[in-house]
Amino acid sequence: MLLTVSSLSKSYGDRRAVDGISFQVRQGQTLGLIGPNGAGKSTTVSLICGLLRPDAGQILLDGEAVSAGNSTAKHKIGLVPQELALYEDLSANENLKLFGALYGLTGSRLKTRCSEVLALVNLSDRAADKPGSFSGGMKRRLNIAAALLHDPQLLILDEPTVGVDPQSRNAIFDSLEQLKREGRSLIYTSHYMEEIERLADHIVIIDHGKVLADETPAALFQRLPAQAALQVDLALPADAILIDQIRLQPGVTDVTSRDHSLQIGLQATDDALPLLQWLSANGNRPLHFTTAKAKLEDIFLGLTGRSLRD
Repeated sequence: MLLTVSSLSKSYGDRRAVDGISFQVRQGQTLGLIGPNGAGKSTTVSLICGLLRPDAGQILLDGEAVSAGNSTAKHKIGLVPQELALYEDLSANENLKLFGALYGLTGSRLKTRCSEVLALVNLSDRAADKPGSFSGGMKRRLNIAAALLHDPQLLILDEPTVGVDPQSRNAIFDSLEQLKREGRSLIYTSHYMEEIERLADHIVIIDHGKVLADETPAALFQRLPAQAALQVDLALPADAILIDQIRLQPGVTDVTSRDHSLQIGLQATDDALPLLQWLSANGNRPLHFTTAKAKLEDIFLGLTGRSLRD
């Protein structure tokens, strides 16, 4: 196991920000860490990076304890902070050389790593330009490049797409998916559920400083009674007999009726077409229908009872 977080706790005065959190990250795994504002994500990230000292618990990286005074363990981690950490009056390449020197890189090794990480984030052609001339997304990508200079075993990204346009977000994802293909281990925090769904192969949901879920995406979705939904508008309101018959159809988990509209929970989106065909064959041809898959947001709301940005 690359990272093991055990019974981690941290308080600020009377407020318990992190309350006995435990989880693990395997080599090559991308873990999505999500929770509402104030859930304890940023404190957890700071503790893992050795920026804060925990009140209790232990963090092991590749079998070695991570602590505020252990620089060896901390150098195995690359952090992409939520706030940009760049020098506007230095070029992109000069920024990287500065950060590389802080990690002890010098000479040809530093030059090579600067070129490699700029290529990874697709900024090679802007190496001589200053970040002041960059878009928000380009600055974010340069931040990622800086965190990768020392070739860390674990890359932690704290809200890396905040305030960037869709094109820049896709460019960031291209870089991160390349890192995944190379077997890099990632911890990714975000308020955007679709990003977690796209990247993560394991998800930890926290709230009020506690872990509410620590599972694969597939296991999380199994918590929902319905994996998909079908809304059907009929010419006439559905009576109780029809609703009971629908409940008996393959794949149907739940049915509710309101006026001329039916809300039908399904085990899978593939169950929608046979049900629509059955309705038509039994004299209830839909006037209109829509389908939707269950989303991570549905699971999150079920666990926390509040939206991600609360």
